[in-house]
Amino acid sequence: MISKSQIKFIKSLQLKKYRIEEQCFVVDGEKGVGEVMKSDFKIEMLLVTESFRERHEQLLDTVDGNIWVVSEKQLAHLSSFQTNESALAVVRQKPNQVPTLGQNEFILVLDDIRDPGNLGTMIRTADWYGIRKIVASQHTADCYNPKVINSTMGSFTRVHFAYADLLTLIPKWDTSVYGTFMVGEDVHTQSFDKRGVIVIGNEAKGISSEIESLVTHKITIPGVAGAESLNAAVAAGIVMDNWSRLKK
Repeated sequence: MISKSQIKFIKSLQLKKYRIEEQCFVVDGEKGVGEVMKSDFKIEMLLVTESFRERHEQLLDTVDGNIWVVSEKQLAHLSSFQTNESALAVVRQKPNQVPTLGQNEFILVLDDIRDPGNLGTMIRTADWYGIRKIVASQHTADCYNPKVINSTMGSFTRVHFAYADLLTLIPKWDTSVYGTFMVGEDVHTQSFDKRGVIVIGNEAKGISSEIESLVTHKITIPGVAGAESLNAAVAAGIVMDNWSRLKK
């Protein structure tokens, strides 16, 4: 049976302070837990219902961490989901390792994205379009926030995510830098090089003036008069869709 101290530990991981201290995070639900069991993330604790255990018996045999079978009521008490009838995992965070930029590769760069739901959606969308590396500014939302993890629907296991000082990192890549602005080249006609960076800015302020100075290609998403701007995650998805079609 899971102890009171273990319950307290799991609940504490809802807060960033304790996620940093413990270097762990929580994954909720059948989809996310199933993906993390198939990944190279290390599972420290796994709580599953009897029905989940029966459905995933072979996969559970591959887990090195401690596994408890709990009731749906116990699971719901610990989960960030309103309803969770399957599983919850406590997972070890990975070290923050800034990726390299390959010869025929694009990296998604996030300049101060604050909303966890937006961040999770961007990770999921990048995974869909085959962008496997994301680098974010230090003020971007915590990638291990439960809302981020849940929003990715398991894509966090396939996308390398890191935080870095963008002002010093981007010039080192010595590549084309595409950034979203209100005025720029139409994203539907913009050609993309084989190698480069796509920058998405803050939800309210857009790309900062410091990062703007590094952008080599300003692009815009044209729209019909009405809304003042697009949601950052939606804008990122539109840019990635056009990149996937128009890249050389």
